[in-house]
Amino acid sequence: MTLLEVRDLTVTFDTPDGTVTAVDRISFDLRRGETLGIVGESGSGKSQLVFGITGLLASNGRVTGSARLMGQEILNLPDAKMNRIRAEKIAMIFQDPMTSLNPYLRVSDQMAEVLVHHRGLSKQAAIAESVRLLDAVRIPEAKARVTMYPHEFSGGMRQRVMIAMSLLCQPDILIADEPTTALDVTVQAQIMKLLAELQAEYGMAIILITHDLGVVAGSCEETLVMYGGQVMEQGTTEGIFAGPTHPYTMGLLKAVPRLDRETEKLETIPGNPPNMMNMPAGCPFVPRCDFAEERCWSERPVLTRAEGYETRTRACHRSLEELK
Repeated sequence: MTLLEVRDLTVTFDTPDGTVTAVDRISFDLRRGETLGIVGESGSGKSQLVFGITGLLASNGRVTGSARLMGQEILNLPDAKMNRIRAEKIAMIFQDPMTSLNPYLRVSDQMAEVLVHHRGLSKQAAIAESVRLLDAVRIPEAKARVTMYPHEFSGGMRQRVMIAMSLLCQPDILIADEPTTALDVTVQAQIMKLLAELQAEYGMAIILITHDLGVVAGSCEETLVMYGGQVMEQGTTEGIFAGPTHPYTMGLLKAVPRLDRETEKLETIPGNPPNMMNMPAGCPFVPRCDFAEERCWSERPVLTRAEGYETRTRACHRSLEELK
């Protein structure tokens, strides 16, 4: 069952220097129980894509296109309706749990407020439900810790609290925006394992935003590779890792350390991400691409099915034979 259908979604921002297109005509489907990975360098538009869908753009931002949640158009809904959707249908885990939690309120107060307001529970019942969810995200002694303040938790435990808060209204879709960025490797693995267990228990779909391809490989069925606000490649995670079809995806995968390959120096993608105020007329990756030809600078490649692949799309002028 398709939960979310996004078509030609575009996000722009009005700035003193002109209009910036942060997300440019992106489309994808998200099915129940599926995990979709959105990967790319910082500034590629990953977060702005989901902010546009959920109505969380800055005041100078605009979103166009279509995003249908279970058949209902949700782009640019009035705040009251969007607040209810964000509470009950789509939940989000932000990058830094310390700045997402109110440092002046106990965890119990922050969680209970949501349950009282959106699910109509009494304060006592809301506290009990909060304890149950903290137990669900493997926080030890949840009954005692629910009355603590955010600063009394470690970084990993704060992230678990944020996950518990995102599950308060049993959402259909959970958006995790770089959920492991500020955590050490061991805790990262614990958080990703926890998300997989909760997904299996609650049956929700997950959109995972990250720049860590290792996290994507271990948790996502589908992957969308973004660069300069555009989709470079899209398909099954297994297929993309086994045989990338875009120069940018190839560069990302070459930069990942591998146990089966001896090397003294990690490969990198030369150059810097594009200036969003001064994008190339053609492919946004063209200044850094080893395979660029003349038309790559002037003609934007269209996202089309990759030759020889049933479920893979790519935006590149060069044929797969030319990229070998």
